[in-house]
Amino acid sequence: MATVVRRAPYKDFLQPALQRRFASTAGVVLGLAYIESLTLSSWDSLIWSWFPFGYTGLRALAIFACVLPLIILRIAHHHIGLRTSSSPFETFCRTIVDFQFPETVFTYVVSFWFFSQVYLFGIPEESNMWWITYYSGDRPRLNERALFYTVNLVLVGIARALVHLVEDHDRLKIGQANPPTQDDPWQVWPFEVYRVLTRSGTVAIATSLANYTVLYSLLRDSAWSWAMTFFRTFYHNLPKSNIPPNQAPWSIWMLGRSLWAAFLFVALWDISSFTFTLQHEKAPLKNNLPLTAESRDPNGSLVNGLKSKKPRTQAFAFQELACIVRDFEDRRKSIFEDIDRRDGPIWSQLYAVCLNLIQSIEQRIDDYRNPPAPPVVPQQGQTQPPGPQQRAAQAPSNDDVWQPAATSKGFRGSIRKAIGNVKITGKTPAEVLGPEAKRISLEARDQLLTPEQKEALTTEGLNGAFQYLALRIIRIPYLGDFFQQKFPRRITKVILGTPYGEPSLYVNAAFILSELAVCSLTEDQFGNVQRDVPTIIRTFTSVIRKLEQFRDELPGHWTDMAQDKTCEELHDLLLSLKVGLGRLIEAFGTYSADLRLSRADMRLAREAARIEPTP
Repeated sequence: MATVVRRAPYKDFLQPALQRRFASTAGVVLGLAYIESLTLSSWDSLIWSWFPFGYTGLRALAIFACVLPLIILRIAHHHIGLRTSSSPFETFCRTIVDFQFPETVFTYVVSFWFFSQVYLFGIPEESNMWWITYYSGDRPRLNERALFYTVNLVLVGIARALVHLVEDHDRLKIGQANPPTQDDPWQVWPFEVYRVLTRSGTVAIATSLANYTVLYSLLRDSAWSWAMTFFRTFYHNLPKSNIPPNQAPWSIWMLGRSLWAAFLFVALWDISSFTFTLQHEKAPLKNNLPLTAESRDPNGSLVNGLKSKKPRTQAFAFQELACIVRDFEDRRKSIFEDIDRRDGPIWSQLYAVCLNLIQSIEQRIDDYRNPPAPPVVPQQGQTQPPGPQQRAAQAPSNDDVWQPAATSKGFRGSIRKAIGNVKITGKTPAEVLGPEAKRISLEARDQLLTPEQKEALTTEGLNGAFQYLALRIIRIPYLGDFFQQKFPRRITKVILGTPYGEPSLYVNAAFILSELAVCSLTEDQFGNVQRDVPTIIRTFTSVIRKLEQFRDELPGHWTDMAQDKTCEELHDLLLSLKVGLGRLIEAFGTYSADLRLSRADMRLAREAARIEPTP
């Protein structure tokens, strides 16, 4: 009896690879933390000031511990694909109600606060930056310089958290197989560090200046009160009053000191985050071989990853398959030869997964054009016919029925009378007025209101005034961009889906289908691929035509000031489909009759594969 080979899940190979990349990132961060620890050394000893197995090494470990929560935050919140929304305001509303927002801000605040205390503990006592000082005698005093420095680092942490959320640093970009979009990360790293350091300096300088001029004055009383309450548990001789000193620690020396410390930690975290991104965006290869090369069933493990419900696993599996199709001839041939499967040949499974992914674009466009009708909820009166109502007998009243009802006067009486007129005549109180009263009211309106004012009070006038005010706000630089629903964002939201969409997923799927179909002419010994080539050509043609038609028909939103229909994601997707379709036409055009492709099919395919010149 033949032994059944266990098909290992794709995540069993992806997870160790990501862990190795995390270890590489941690090594880089630890080295940078050691360099920053050297900047805090007093250099009073030629050896111990830099020796790793001493106070400098312990301080480096403490600085590394400050960065570690932020790296864990990246791991917990990372996602595949860009955030798809109609406007930045929609993204803001979606983010502000998510738990990710307070968690990110809290992690940054704790991390920057911890680094501030490591910095204060590492500088010499002569700098007068410690929390407790002794001015006269043995009575301790709270040092406001340390408080100013700590508040500044916490505010820088909040600013850096907002930058993290706005720029979506949690996104991992998956590379494309054709054209290749990835280089060696260690070759890119030195050139990008300068840009990262420039951005770090901008955040540190802007926040420190804002704290020095405005923010600390607003937060001084609260911060001083909290600090006094905390330190009184350890120093009972502190003053009982929570009133801060008369002189605040404003000086150019203090500003420069706090700005330098803020730049050190922001630069450390930005370089660490950039290194983390480069490492985790590398192609799924190990020793220049696909990750599944170590599996007992490489193709089965890869198909398991393609069918995964987790976006990260599926995206890396598609990228690995694209790399196999492009660079590894032996693995590519094994796809055509692997036909003895319970779920069908490997080619059939790959073909179904990739084709369904590409057809999902077409389905989302159809759903946008014809949204599904809401389900009809049957009313309670329709589900059960009402039965005959029973009247409850009431006891006869002892009042004099011949006595006329009392008439109420005042405001309530007027309202009751007006409602009675409406019930009797079926008209509003204004319509019940007599001819003379109507004439007087119309004359009063004509005398008090101008024609422009009467037109402005109409429904069309109010809508026009609101739209005019909204357009004035939208035209404001930077602020208006926050509310504009630009064309690229709206069409990307439709074709890629929400809340995230990864364009390279569809680009790689189109490349896989077209490249495998072309290579099957010389490598497919069983002829399984040629049965599916007509469907691939028709699907590519249909999706391309629908995308171009939807791009031309989608109207620009009234908040879009530029009205620019250029969309990078749509361009890359159309280009990959057109290039793949062009290769299929070139390879199988002479066999169109044998493949049962009509002349109309080939004509439409050639028209769809025509690449438009870039404007």
